Amino acid sequence: MKTAIKLAYRNLIGAGLRTWLNVIVLSFSFVIIIWMKGILAGWDRQAKTDMIEWEIGGGQYWHQNYDPFDPFTLQDSHAQIPGTFKAEISTGNMIPVLIAQGTLYPEGRMQPVLIKGIPAKQQILSLPTQRLDSAIDAIPAIIGKYMAEANRLEPGDRVILRWRDANGTFDASEISIVDIFTTNVPSVDMAQVWIPLGKMQELLMMQDEATLFTFKNRADDLNETGDWKLMPLESLVADLEAMIKSKSAGQSVFYNILLLLALLAVFDTQVLTIFRRQKEIGTYIALGYTRHQVVGLFTIEGAMHAVLAALLAAIYGLPFLLWQANAGWKLPMDSSDYAITIASTLYPVYSAGLIISTTLLVLFATAMVSYWPSRKIARMNPTEALRGKLQ
Repeated sequence: MKTAIKLAYRNLIGAGLRTWLNVIVLSFSFVIIIWMKGILAGWDRQAKTDMIEWEIGGGQYWHQNYDPFDPFTLQDSHAQIPGTFKAEISTGNMIPVLIAQGTLYPEGRMQPVLIKGIPAKQQILSLPTQRLDSAIDAIPAIIGKYMAEANRLEPGDRVILRWRDANGTFDASEISIVDIFTTNVPSVDMAQVWIPLGKMQELLMMQDEATLFTFKNRADDLNETGDWKLMPLESLVADLEAMIKSKSAGQSVFYNILLLLALLAVFDTQVLTIFRRQKEIGTYIALGYTRHQVVGLFTIEGAMHAVLAALLAAIYGLPFLLWQANAGWKLPMDSSDYAITIASTLYPVYSAGLIISTTLLVLFATAMVSYWPSRKIARMNPTEALRGKLQ
């Protein structure tokens, strides 16, 4: 085996430009596959982190009628805060949120919104709710940057907000925008207005009621209770994970095409090599090599393209990947236009498993396309091969 590796290496180096063209294309495949998979891994990590920090915390309890994708359920998606939750709320380990439909009237226009009441002193989510603890003659409210831009609102602006209380009566009041926050999570920004929980309970005549609860840390002893169903962290990020997997499948088509083009070059090189080196093959067999040993030699020679490609990719790819991990990849358009949890700049994450699996994938694929044409050697007649003629 050691002799075969040395001989294969010498043959590759002796082939000159043809070898290095194949190696360069294969090295592109290494770098692009690792970079693209790193982007998706980085997006996955960033999106989950942002959702945990801005929206879901360690998990949530939902009212049994609550469906975030069906606004018609909001009218019946509220109930009294259970006594078992009040101790957790008082210690800051859980926060209640009350949600209702409303209508905002910026500059005389009508904008349907979700009104969300949240305690001003909560510290679980990254929302700047401390700004809701303001002594002003209007209802203090905070909104996201996308919401503010869509409705041309700025801090200090006052606008009319209308809602429907528990008895079905419509009412309206003036709110004051006390802060505008920036987030990558559109589900806490788009068409949403955050106001103090106590004030919202008063306006909606839903004293001591909530729609959902967000808790700080996951506890294994948490169970569904009464009208409240437990929504663990895994289920709340399941849709995001499914979307990232679908994106991964779509991107795999791109780098599979690139890899196939590189493998096709290796395959053509092996076919040409076997055709032009018949006398050499016959000499190996005449010297005592078995046909399977000669096949193995040519397979190793072809697979060594991937080894050299990995070394070349490390030379120019490592600085590029490290630079991308620090500088990130800025999206060509505003991430808010996607309406999904995605940062404006994605920072790739490269794991040891990603690098090893990519290297093994390219090495295995190169070995296979090298072995395929090399099988013809087993059917060659040594005498004819020495004469340079196929049987």
